[in-house]
Amino acid sequence: QRQLVESGGGLVQAGGSLRLSCAASGRTFSGYGLGWFRQAPGQEREFVAAISWSGGSTYYADSVKGRFTISRDNAKNTLYLQMSSLKTEDTAVYYCAARYQGGSYYSERNYDYWGQGTQVTVSS
Repeated sequence: QRQLVESGGGLVQAGGSLRLSCAASGRTFSGYGLGWFRQAPGQEREFVAAISWSGGSTYYADSVKGRFTISRDNAKNTLYLQMSSLKTEDTAVYYCAARYQGGSYYSERNYDYWGQGTQVTVSS
């Protein structure tokens, strides 16, 4: 059983920073791409960022490009999302996800495993 557990969410003022972590447990996620998605109240879940198994390729939504950085430590089975220059519109529940299949990194349909989410609230 593969599991993903997010942590690091919280309340931060606009302009501040947070680092989210996603710990993978159970069977290895070797070969899996990993991603972050988010869902704001009343909105659909949307892609935030993704990273290939090797870490050699990264993908970002235009709304976070230049402010968020995705990274992974395969030795620790952990995914990270460093968020800087946070805006109130970044407020959402953030989910990490893992994928083995091909297809676009941007589509949640291509992800096989999901965490439970961590709340990020950015105040003005």
